[in-house]
Amino acid sequence: MSAAEQRLLQTEDREMKKPELLAPAGDLHRAKTAIRYGADAVYLGGQYFSLRSRASNFTMEDIREACRFAEEYAAHIHVTVNIIPHDEDFEGIEEYLKKLEEYGVTAIICASPAIMKIARMTAPKLQIHCSTQLSVTNSNAIQYLKNALDIDRAVLARECTMAQVKDITKHSPVETEAFIHGGMCVNYSGRCTLSNRMTLRDANRGGCAQSCRWNYELYDHDKKISSDPLFTMGSRDLCAASYLYDLMEAGVSSLKIEGRMKTEYYVASIVSSYRHFIDEIYETGAPLSSERMAVHRKEIQRGENRETCTGFYSGSADVHSLIYHANSNSDVNHDFLGTVKKVHDGICLIETRNVFSVNEMLEFLTPGKENRRFKLSSMKNAKTQEQIETIRSPMSLVEIPIDLDVQENDILRRYR
Repeated sequence: MSAAEQRLLQTEDREMKKPELLAPAGDLHRAKTAIRYGADAVYLGGQYFSLRSRASNFTMEDIREACRFAEEYAAHIHVTVNIIPHDEDFEGIEEYLKKLEEYGVTAIICASPAIMKIARMTAPKLQIHCSTQLSVTNSNAIQYLKNALDIDRAVLARECTMAQVKDITKHSPVETEAFIHGGMCVNYSGRCTLSNRMTLRDANRGGCAQSCRWNYELYDHDKKISSDPLFTMGSRDLCAASYLYDLMEAGVSSLKIEGRMKTEYYVASIVSSYRHFIDEIYETGAPLSSERMAVHRKEIQRGENRETCTGFYSGSADVHSLIYHANSNSDVNHDFLGTVKKVHDGICLIETRNVFSVNEMLEFLTPGKENRRFKLSSMKNAKTQEQIETIRSPMSLVEIPIDLDVQENDILRRYR
């Protein structure tokens, strides 16, 4: 029985089923990080037929290894095959899809009906998930796609309200998937041509330059009407924490985090946060108290986030959902201090990322465990074995004494 069928047939005595937590990965290391920190599935892009051409896309051998690693954790790999193809873009598609099927990829995420049809004929074991770029905003569209192309899942458009998500999911003949966190396109579900016109890069064939997030001076004819800081037209990031229970109660099968271009720290912290959040809602079967919500929200905010909003879940977007002036939760960019490379006899070898010092309060982010904080008592340069007070250079190796249960690849961060 497939994972999709298992979710649809989950425990009959419970109304709420536990959704898949679907995380992004821009390279093999981040894919493994997402799985280790609790993702049920990871979506990634190959070097062909995928948007986000700048997202360190996976080689075929990387995809094979990702599938092997995912199998160890009973997780799944979804591959984006989501370009809007022109005639010349189809060369090699059949061979590519057959390889994905052979390697054990669970699903492909498609925006083109033509690619869906080719996949169904040449690689029938692959599940077909229709991309958010298809702007699925009603159950009739899903029924059509099911009848015409035998899709397995519909990724709902970000433009759906919570009430619409509930209604669509109730009447959908297949699984539904909804975004819960990450960047949002200021245009309609990614159907943007700003990059085409401003950089000659086709956003719908992998070349989005995120022009909406650039800084602009604003003019009325020849009169400048903007002032510092400069104007930007990008959307705030989505954070659907307050709608997580509603999405689960509605029966949405997969909750998706955006961010294939995000860092290892973002992937680990955001996936871990939502893993604990989803698990607690599922165990209680009820909305969480305001105190518990605050705990989870605080943890989510530790990720590398721009300003956030609830997107369209609460209704049509308004002025409060846009970022008019570049801003970010800048402190968190300096919280990621390093990763554990080795642990032996109470000494932890850390590969550093940001500045930190002796006597600071730090914590380890470990998969499946509560965060453990400690005060850094001493630190050595791993190469020279000299005692140091502060490490300033990223990608340095330092040794710190530790009496906690720490594992290789755990993340060290500043405690706040």
